[in-house]
Parts: sequence; C-alpha cells; structure tokens
Amino acid sequence: MLISSFILCRHIIEDQKTYLAWRKKVKHLVEFPLEDGSNIVVEVDEPETSGTVRAGRGDTIAKARETLEEALDKVLPAAKSVVEKLRTMGNAPDEIEVAFGVKLTTTAGAVIASATAEANFDVTLRWTGKAKDEGS
Repeated sequence: MLISSFILCRHIIEDQKTYLAWRKKVKHLVEFPLEDGSNIVVEVDEPETSGTVRAGRGDTIAKARETLEEALDKVLPAAKSVVEKLRTMGNAPDEIEVAFGVKLTTTAGAVIASATAEANFDVTLRWTGKAKDEGS
C-alpha cells in the first residue's frame, strides 16, 4: 500500500512538472492599447495571468498594463545609447545599424528579447567614404 501511494504521488508530481513546463511555453494573446485609442493584439510566450477575457474559440485575450508606445519607450533608450556610444569612436562610421528583438509581455511591457541570459544586439558599422568626399 505504501509503495503504491508513493508511485501515485510521484506520478502526480511529474504530471504537475510537465503541466507547469507546458504552461510556461504556451502562447496567448495580449491586447495592447495604442495612444490613438485603438488596440493591437499580440501573441506572447508567457503563462496567462489574471485579468484575461474569454474570446471566441477558447482563446483568451489578456489586457496589457500600458500602451504599446509606453512599453517601447522602455527599450528604445538602450538602442539610442548603443548608437550614441558608437558615434564617439575615433574613426566614426558613416552608417550605424543596430538590430534587436523586442519581446512583449503583459507585466513588463516591452523587453529586449534574447535566446540566452545575455542581451541581444546585432550591430553593423559601415564606412562608405561619403563623409570625407563631402568635406573635401
């Protein structure tokens, strides 16, 4: 009897771990209001939170805590800082391109997306020689 109870408890715990791992990977919909009064619905990879509203076909739509523009205002200064720092190089490039992913969440708004624990910026610098030709 004790062994079968142990096996049953172990099975329940493993099922809970599987469920929690699955729930972490579930995509759901989040509605972000826009400053012009309209809304945009975005698919996000995070567990559902309280405050969800049932939609058709079993989908749920969570309400974001801030507008999309407010969320983006949190990550854009990081890109601006990267560009400004690169412009101070001794031989400054003619063109600077900074690419990064933005992940939207219901709680944090917008965050810089990364596949690892490190931030993810792709930086491309170009020296075209146009600035020297214009100065001559």
